[in-house]
Amino acid sequence: MGANILIVEDEEKIARFVELELGYEGYATTKAFDGRTGLELAESGRFDLVLLDIMLPKLSGMEVLRRLRRTSSVPVIMLTARDSVMDKVSGLDSGASDYITKPFAIEELLARIRTALRKTMPQQESTVLSCCGVTLDTARRTVAVNGTPVELTKREFDLLHYLMKNKGLVISRETLLENVWGFDFTGETNAVDVYVRYLRGKIDDVFGLKLIQTVRGVGYVIKDEQ
Repeated sequence: MGANILIVEDEEKIARFVELELGYEGYATTKAFDGRTGLELAESGRFDLVLLDIMLPKLSGMEVLRRLRRTSSVPVIMLTARDSVMDKVSGLDSGASDYITKPFAIEELLARIRTALRKTMPQQESTVLSCCGVTLDTARRTVAVNGTPVELTKREFDLLHYLMKNKGLVISRETLLENVWGFDFTGETNAVDVYVRYLRGKIDDVFGLKLIQTVRGVGYVIKDEQ
């Protein structure tokens, strides 16, 4: 499962939007709508990263950050409508890992989260899997086809990784849901089909491959032969 992220944001629509997008990427999330609650949660040590708005009721984001830094080095990405240089400098000087202004593209936020987590999460030994010209590096979380990089979301990467490490085996949708989405996934099994289509659109359609093959009534398989 993904990292555990705390969202401290008083605008509930924004908090919910970010929560949903992070959930799609496999992250676990908790929301707080004011600074005091956010600080208490952040100090609990349960979180791998904090998304922190500056303009918060009860306790400002800057004050939350200052107090949090007395006891914790958890990565903090400031998330705010302010975009002046002084605000950015103040946030970074107070110990923020990064800073993003609203409105933001969710892809940029996800990229910044990945970067912040890579700097703090333990680095695993690199394992490179390959098949049909596709190479997947588990440590760097990169995928390339014949040397050309392919940008995948976390869920797409995890799905491709599971299929590639079980190359030659037909994997059922239920097994993929259990191992890629997690035991607590409550959605439909067609979520697997949707993400297989995403992968085919980024790999098969672009590079003329037939990497992921469908076994009707059973599931999916990756084979060496094309």
